[in-house]
Amino acid sequence: WMGGRPVVWYYVGVDVGTASVRAALVTREGQVKTTAEESVSIWEPQSDHYVQSSADIWSKCCRAVRRVTQGVPKSQVRGVGFDATCSLVVLDQNFRPVAVNKDGKAERNVVMWMDHRAAEQAARITTTGHRVLSRVGGVMSPEMQPPKLLWLKENLRETCWRDAAHFFDLPDFLSWKATGSLARSLCTLVCKWTYCPTEKWDDSFWTAIGLEDLLENNHSKIGSVTCCPGSPVGKGLTQDAAAELGLDLGTAVGASLIDAHAGGLGVIGADVSGSSLPCKHQPMTSRMAMICGTSSCHMAISQGPLHVPGVWGPYLSAMVPEMWLNEGGQSATGRLIDHVVKGHAAFPQLQEHAVKRLAFYSSHIIKTYVFNIHHILLHVWPDFHGNRSPLADPTLRGMVVGLSLSRTLDDLALLYLATLQALALGTRHILEAMTQSGNDITTLFLCGGLSKNPLYVQVHANATGLPVVLPAQTEAVLVGAAVLGACASCDYSSIQVGGRHSHTINTAEYDFACYFVYIPDSILPSTGHAVLTSTGKMFTSTGHSVRISTGPRLLTTGHRLNLEKGTCSLVVSLEGDLCKVC
Repeated sequence: WMGGRPVVWYYVGVDVGTASVRAALVTREGQVKTTAEESVSIWEPQSDHYVQSSADIWSKCCRAVRRVTQGVPKSQVRGVGFDATCSLVVLDQNFRPVAVNKDGKAERNVVMWMDHRAAEQAARITTTGHRVLSRVGGVMSPEMQPPKLLWLKENLRETCWRDAAHFFDLPDFLSWKATGSLARSLCTLVCKWTYCPTEKWDDSFWTAIGLEDLLENNHSKIGSVTCCPGSPVGKGLTQDAAAELGLDLGTAVGASLIDAHAGGLGVIGADVSGSSLPCKHQPMTSRMAMICGTSSCHMAISQGPLHVPGVWGPYLSAMVPEMWLNEGGQSATGRLIDHVVKGHAAFPQLQEHAVKRLAFYSSHIIKTYVFNIHHILLHVWPDFHGNRSPLADPTLRGMVVGLSLSRTLDDLALLYLATLQALALGTRHILEAMTQSGNDITTLFLCGGLSKNPLYVQVHANATGLPVVLPAQTEAVLVGAAVLGACASCDYSSIQVGGRHSHTINTAEYDFACYFVYIPDSILPSTGHAVLTSTGKMFTSTGHSVRISTGPRLLTTGHRLNLEKGTCSLVVSLEGDLCKVC
């Protein structure tokens, strides 16, 4: 107690995404009190090479943390957790940055996750047929660390490879920077480095691919000590890190997670007890967490190992202790949408509507969706940056079929819709592959930047035929990172307990007013006479009103409408956007 009031404990979650660092101050109950965001630099020295600076990233982490903890007594911040993209950080024996490109700019020492320079090395590793490949869907991806390391050895042998003494996954670099500990998280090593929690490093693999020099000194360059996500790292914040972050010396730091896995932790345990979702009375293995941002990750857990061709995993304890994880994904989602929209001739006109861009998209899409048949002639193949899952082919490229000479905003809206639908169908392809191998997914849980786009969410419900849930707390990744700090402080007994407390659906709104569940349009007819728009449109049901927060829908008089609540009603009249039912 302090001043007659109970002391509120806080935890800081730090999320390093592709282009920004975000931090959040989170309560023990998982409520986000404040957030801050700082942009980070990205360089593209040549095609398919994407690099960053670890010094730039750390400085932005410090700035963001200081912003969210301003005005809060340091003693009330109990723990810090980091998540980050699975990028490769290179340091020398004195922990100074080492250049990862031929330009020799040492400060640019991070090979980004989306860097595909090592596609040829990845293909060669796949041809070895080594047993560790069974844990990555049978195919080595250029987004993983072994092919990137092999590229550095083969192309920068006399510079980077000679000088490098420490290779970190970016989440582990942040933990080291905060605590001085060289311990690596099982999440990063298992998912991106072929490490096995029970069998440790497989030396025969590194020898087979020509990286036997990484075995020296008990694998000191890539990690000799491991720890479970959320476990305390070192003795907490060092004096230097505490000063830079504006926190107390020794503040607990939890072992890190890859950013997508932090998002998975933040949503997959969501409390749905107040709903009638199919997963309500099913184990957590019936859920898929989709983390949708620059790229997308599709996370599903199981009690035993499931081998899915073209899908990463099975990984033991990589996200949830003692559970197996399979991870599908799309290498470009938000990035693809930006590329398609900004490359269209009508984009300058769209910029004039920038303040209400999503509403503008929706109005144009509704118009074309209802009154225009041209949408059925336009098709997008979304693998502009290769296919991560389930085809596992980084050489694939994207395609648009059905283009005309149109340069209008309506044409841009159609292309935008077709791109979203293509991405959603990619998700269905991943789901089908995982189902064939033993997963039984009944509900999708979305988080990340694209989950705030109603149309993106709706087309995923349509394409998969599954309900899609958006947790009431939108910052799932940041809360997942904060859970790591809370576990390290021993305020949670386990990462599972923290995950359950971190997110709940807003059950009051869910039950009585606002459905956050997106229902597939397949329950509605494909043609009709009126449009029920996305938000704010009400219809009466048996005894109460319900707000549907889905994308454009078509209804006809007399159509039977199935609500997620479980009620079944008949539409009896249509009055503009309002539908009266009984």
